[in-house]
Amino acid sequence: MAGKIYQSFLEKKAAGKKSFAVLIDPDMVGIQDIESLCRLISEAEADYIFVGGSLVVSSHMDKVIRLIKTHSNLPVILFPGSPAQITSEADGLLYLSLISGRNPELLIGQHVISASAVKRSGLEVLSTGYMVIDGGVPTTVSYISNSAPIPHDKNDIAVCTAMAGEMQGKKLIFMDAGSGAQVPVSEEMISAVAAEISVPLIVGGGIRTPEKAFLNCKAGADVIVVGNAFEKDPSLMKEIGMAVKQAKVKL
Repeated sequence: MAGKIYQSFLEKKAAGKKSFAVLIDPDMVGIQDIESLCRLISEAEADYIFVGGSLVVSSHMDKVIRLIKTHSNLPVILFPGSPAQITSEADGLLYLSLISGRNPELLIGQHVISASAVKRSGLEVLSTGYMVIDGGVPTTVSYISNSAPIPHDKNDIAVCTAMAGEMQGKKLIFMDAGSGAQVPVSEEMISAVAAEISVPLIVGGGIRTPEKAFLNCKAGADVIVVGNAFEKDPSLMKEIGMAVKQAKVKL
């Protein structure tokens, strides 16, 4: 039986509704900014709050999440860069398996290490096939994972990778060009992947404009994730949120 968060992903996808997730990196946000950030998230009518990053060197992730939950009723979902980023303060966990890479530690090794803690955490676990797409610049996740991203113009590789992830039982597929990407995931690649999988498709990395968010949704993305762009221009959040909502698919 699907958990509450995953059920919401499925219901929105079945209804043709697109979702908007705001990514908060604890390393990039101050405790004093959480309340105003949550106000912006509410005004943007976001659906989910993702928390995490490739490193998370700060020690206040638990406090960040508690404050978020004080000021927002949205589901808080961990987007971890390592098993050390697991906390029961959140509601759910994107349990990421780097299916685009060839590093066994991030395919299954780190999951073995974290399995007991994850099981005890009480978090809703969302098994996620994570695909890093070349965003035109070296990313932290590529460096940390010691694994090359999928070339941005190799749609066939992306499609087969996503298909394999779904057939292995992943509940979500997440295509990510990485924080600060110069080249976001193309609509052509999104469309090709969406046409061949039935599980919800999350897309993030390098989405800096409402137009790009809208086009990604129309191409087949079910959830748009934006984080880095808001750190430079918070006003974008509402505009991107509106663009995502306007991209509802006609069934």
